[in-house]
Amino acid sequence: MKSAITLSQVPEAAAGPFVFHQPLAEGFAAAKKHGYHSVELFFPGPDFITVAEVKALAAEHNLGIAAVGTGAGMVKHGLSLTDPDPAKREAALEFVLKMIDFGGQLGAPAILGSMQGKWGGDISRDQALSWLADALKAAGAAAAKHGVPFIYEPLNRYETNLINHLAEGAKYIEDNKLENIVLLADLFHMNIEESDVAQAIIDAGKHTGHVHFADSNRNAMGMGHTDTAPIVAALKQVGYTGYLSAEVFPKPDADACAAQEIKAIKEALA
Repeated sequence: MKSAITLSQVPEAAAGPFVFHQPLAEGFAAAKKHGYHSVELFFPGPDFITVAEVKALAAEHNLGIAAVGTGAGMVKHGLSLTDPDPAKREAALEFVLKMIDFGGQLGAPAILGSMQGKWGGDISRDQALSWLADALKAAGAAAAKHGVPFIYEPLNRYETNLINHLAEGAKYIEDNKLENIVLLADLFHMNIEESDVAQAIIDAGKHTGHVHFADSNRNAMGMGHTDTAPIVAALKQVGYTGYLSAEVFPKPDADACAAQEIKAIKEALA
């Protein structure tokens, strides 16, 4: 398993759980300084910066690109794959597909979190899940062209009412025969929803493809009450070899947070 840390360039997400928010070159330099293997990128959209510029920064600092987020589609543009308006659903899918292409050119998968949306009002849960499945089929196919998976993230109940548990996500993938789709095990969301985080990872098995290594309070690991030992043991048991990524609040400040998180990752993997 490898370490990654989040770099955000989305002003609308300034209060979000991303460690570094400064200009991108400074974020890459900070990630390298603290000893991370890779960075996870959160951009306003696929046209924010060129692929060549990101590749140059990654090469300069000898860092990989762990993943790219799509959440700006929601927080900046108000787009959701389960919006009642078909034009907005189409725009949401177009945004996601463009981010898949952007990340794919970097050898990195894209993540679907907040853009999955919710059900309610005139839209039933079954209808929303059907729309989501159609979008995930398109996303999985687009990501496959770049040789990367597409990452779907079950969120906690306060952020979505679609899928909140890892086992639900695994069953949803299998029931809908979704190809090239993996799950994001976000330990913050799982601390809210799962009765046993480690067992949830074991039950999801091969479907876990990315991990947000956040403590129970969404701070750097070690600042809450998460017991990492059984979780890392579960990840090893299911053969997970991907990233432990720091999508956490930059508390007490970004540098202290980054230092605490990399320390926790190294201790967990020791």
